[in-house]
Amino acid sequence: MRDAIGKLVDGPKSRTGILYIPSNLMIDSAFPFQAPTQVKITIEGDKLIVTKDETTKK
Repeated sequence: MRDAIGKLVDGPKSRTGILYIPSNLMIDSAFPFQAPTQVKITIEGDKLIVTKDETTKK
């Protein structure tokens, strides 16, 4: 599976949001992250680009 429908909701704090990624997408062998992982989120037009945060120390 390479796509799924997730959900964006307001977080418990007024200025945060939570993006839910469906479990069937996270367990797919093509999913590039292991939880917990810090990620970099970039806005490009009407898209969110999610990449591994290389600035965080491991």
